[in-house]
Amino acid sequence: MTGTWQLFRLALRRDRVVLPLWTILLGLFPGLVASSFASLYPDPAELASFAASMSNPSLTAVYGPIWSPDLGGLTAWRSSIVLLIVCLATAFTVIRHTRAEEEQGRRELLGSTVVGRTAGLASALLVALLAAVVVGGLTALGTAAAGADGTGSFALGLQYFLACLLFAAIAAVLAQVAQGARTARWIVGAVLTGSFLLRMVGDAGGDLNSPLSWISPIGFLQRIRPFADERWWPAAVALVVAAALAAVAYRLNARRDLDAGLIAPRPGPARAPRSLLSPLGLAWRLQRTTLFGWLVGYAVLGLFLGSATDAASDAVRESPDLADAIGRVGTGASIADMVIATGMAIIGIGAAGQGVQAALRARGEESALRAEPLLAASVGRLRWAGSHLLFAFAGPALGLLVAGVFLGAGYGASADEGAGAIGRVLGAAAVQIPAVWLTVAIVVLLFGLLPRLTTLGWAVLAFFLLLGQLGAILQLSQWALDLSPFTHLPSLPGGEVTATPLVWLVALAAALTAAGLTGFRRRDIASGG
Repeated sequence: MTGTWQLFRLALRRDRVVLPLWTILLGLFPGLVASSFASLYPDPAELASFAASMSNPSLTAVYGPIWSPDLGGLTAWRSSIVLLIVCLATAFTVIRHTRAEEEQGRRELLGSTVVGRTAGLASALLVALLAAVVVGGLTALGTAAAGADGTGSFALGLQYFLACLLFAAIAAVLAQVAQGARTARWIVGAVLTGSFLLRMVGDAGGDLNSPLSWISPIGFLQRIRPFADERWWPAAVALVVAAALAAVAYRLNARRDLDAGLIAPRPGPARAPRSLLSPLGLAWRLQRTTLFGWLVGYAVLGLFLGSATDAASDAVRESPDLADAIGRVGTGASIADMVIATGMAIIGIGAAGQGVQAALRARGEESALRAEPLLAASVGRLRWAGSHLLFAFAGPALGLLVAGVFLGAGYGASADEGAGAIGRVLGAAAVQIPAVWLTVAIVVLLFGLLPRLTTLGWAVLAFFLLLGQLGAILQLSQWALDLSPFTHLPSLPGGEVTATPLVWLVALAAALTAAGLTGFRRRDIASGG
């Protein structure tokens, strides 16, 4: 443990921009949501009526159950998307200060001094603990200040605190198991996605005690039931599990070799295939597994949402308040079309995440010193970067089309529309592409001009997500909502298509990409994270 405090201070120094940004903003969001609900529905009866209109299978599947029809219960329900972002951000922070440090050789240099073997892991978990305290504390204080019940506010803050600790411990274990930071991040993302899908399927059935929801880490934490006769024993269980996982991570860290994982990488062939003779072939080799994983996820999610659309539409029709609200927001489209449009908007954010991940792979190759030997040969910078950006732009577009096909097929089968529904849903998927491309282009711009800040692409994506999910509830001005490219997309199927905003989004994405590539062509090749 020698040197833990020094490495902790070093980690805070390296994360002096990103860490305060996501912890403070995400911690304040539940309180802002509570303030908006209090302003929109000052009468408790109106708030209870709104809560009743939101209790339908589709919304319960996405956000979870509304445990109590009051200010605190609705705040906890509507802020559940923030809980997912907090889990992912904490896990990535731990991996960044553990496995990524080993992968780039910095941990070996520090280990040659008086720094103890477990100091790196301990400092990373301390950073995660600090983030958990900030997020949980701000969540509790913000919701209580907005007028929510004090005990429930404490329970909600505890839920966020434990979510940070639990996924920090999961990430710490995976950082010992996987040999690469990219693999560890991919597994964490799969764990979080699987947890969300388990909770979604469990809660969508209407059984709030479904085993699927209980075995999901996200669903288990939501069973603390803030503002609704709180249960404290799930919090104790989560704390014990997090401590046990942290102990396992320490044990594994002591048993393995430095820069080695418990899962040995599969040895490659003796001779490289001819496809690796080009930068595009190398990029395909590096990106293909992730691409296939995303495509399978799109197919499964699209099929699930499509199959549930008809049932969700029936539930909306049975709620006059919700049907009236959707009718005011919509453009004359049917309720089914509005449900499909909502599902495609969520998938569009996921596609933007895929694009950001693929674009960041170029920066990862550069930081790991694998790009410099290639660029020292006859490979041009634009040719090398373009091979990765092809997957960053084309991969999400392909994924959206796959999601559209499967969502349309699922809806067509459940609503007896047949293959005719696929064409309409494909249009809804295609209009998401310009906004996704603009998000990726922002990452490319950072990569070319400010490479050390490239990971802020995830913060940009989270900002767009929060604007889309919470912007209306927070009563933000239209100019603030317009900061997200997804705000400018037509509502399809059922809405009118205007080409002007789509053309502008594509043009702006092209301009930012060109600026980023120009900056990359002129700057020095960086070797640090």
